[in-house]
Amino acid sequence: MTNKENKKEEVETKKKAETKEVKEETKKEVKEEKKEEVKKEVKEEIKEEKKEVKVPSKFKNLVKEIEEMSVLDLAELVKLLEEKFGVSAAPQVIAGAPAGGTTAEAGASEGKTTFSVVLTAVGDKKIQVIKTIRDVTKKGLKDSKDLADAIASEPQAIKENAKKEEAEEIKKLFEEAGAKVELK
Repeated sequence: MTNKENKKEEVETKKKAETKEVKEETKKEVKEEKKEEVKKEVKEEIKEEKKEVKVPSKFKNLVKEIEEMSVLDLAELVKLLEEKFGVSAAPQVIAGAPAGGTTAEAGASEGKTTFSVVLTAVGDKKIQVIKTIRDVTKKGLKDSKDLADAIASEPQAIKENAKKEEAEEIKKLFEEAGAKVELK
């Protein structure tokens, strides 16, 4: 090979490397733009879903204090109220659901035709999980976000009495979104 050919090959290699770098930078920029778009959409939808609720004057101070609480404080308050008054904020279990038994036993029983899809952890991709909750439950953004936040304190039933195929499909959707799911 001549010196001229070596230089030509070096130039081509540099061009390829530069092109590859530009493509990678462009991909990163597109990803960042998409993230920003999703964040804006979520914020806009939250604003749209906020309703003006008329609060009676006797509850105004209480509602104001609750609005200023963090999610963790609210979860702690809910648990306290549940214990104090013997009530539960958890969704009611529909008759026909298995009484007792483990998840493994419930999933292994061949006679079982309906399942409850229970979300046990949100994972790192919270926005994706919220979107999946919206798609599966047909709830609004705020309700879906509240449900995702509630999972931090205890697992939440997303779908009850679902057929096996539907339950497995829902489980797959949530796992792809980064959440941890159990079928009961």
